[in-house]
Amino acid sequence: MKIGAYALPESNTAAVFVAPMAGITDRPFRRLARRYGAGLAVSEMVSARPELRASRKTLLRLDHAGEPQPVSVQIAGSDPAMLADAARFNVERGAEIIDINMGCPAKKVCNAAAGSALLEDENLVGRIVEAVVAAVPVPVTVKIRTGPDRARRNAGRIARIVEAAGAQMLAVHGRTRACMFDGVAEYETIAEVKASVRIPVIANGDIATPEQAKQVLSRTGADGVMIGRAAQGRPWLFREIIHYLATGERLAPPRAREIGIVLVEHLDGLYDLYGDEQGTRVARKHIGWTVRQLPGGEGLRSAVNGMTMAQAQRAAVNEYFERLAA
Repeated sequence: MKIGAYALPESNTAAVFVAPMAGITDRPFRRLARRYGAGLAVSEMVSARPELRASRKTLLRLDHAGEPQPVSVQIAGSDPAMLADAARFNVERGAEIIDINMGCPAKKVCNAAAGSALLEDENLVGRIVEAVVAAVPVPVTVKIRTGPDRARRNAGRIARIVEAAGAQMLAVHGRTRACMFDGVAEYETIAEVKASVRIPVIANGDIATPEQAKQVLSRTGADGVMIGRAAQGRPWLFREIIHYLATGERLAPPRAREIGIVLVEHLDGLYDLYGDEQGTRVARKHIGWTVRQLPGGEGLRSAVNGMTMAQAQRAAVNEYFERLAA
């Protein structure tokens, strides 16, 4: 698969990507996911509002140090000119692909008429994509949901609009804006989207195992899958999916020693990016996700949640995995 000048790694049959997740897919998470085989790791959502560019949150989200190419940055907003300016700003700072957020269902985003709220105005969708494509010399991609609600699934029309406007890839989450993350993702609409456009289409939603990835690809005809929540605490999931798609066989799960090494590396990346105090707070959820199904994991999670010193938190995690490996 190619997006502009970039040939993206893929298995024998499909690409496997990381879904952008606010508060999750920061630089340390993206680097680990790419190491384990993800062909693309889109950044956390960055607001198009220029007055937010100097905020600490935005500056951290725009830190791409050490990331493999291509660097993909997701921008969010509802004004075509502002989004075009945001795209230029991010390309000047290292973005090699610009992704437009038309899929986030969060009230804070939708109340600003951004994210999946944009699916209500098909004309505006076209004007936004045209403006961003015209503004930057890099590929532009779009992430959407299947529509505003179940009675108004318009992803097929949206797909044709963004393709005509110049987008080079489309990711589709198999829920509507109204669904939020409730219920079960549906893939019939994604199959409709794939049949209606020539650009690559990536299927997203409720893909947590290699078997599910293969089933979704078969049901939709999509060019790849995008993994979100299932990868939290499990960056090796990308390796497992890629191996299964290529061979039809399941890889053995990682051993405790590998899990511990990967988690400590993740923690070190968080401490480096955020500093000790914020880094230890951000690390808590990643530790919890990693050990949630391991023996004694709840005890470790409870212990690290009260820690604000990186050295102590790291030591607690190391000691836990040394005991587990033994």
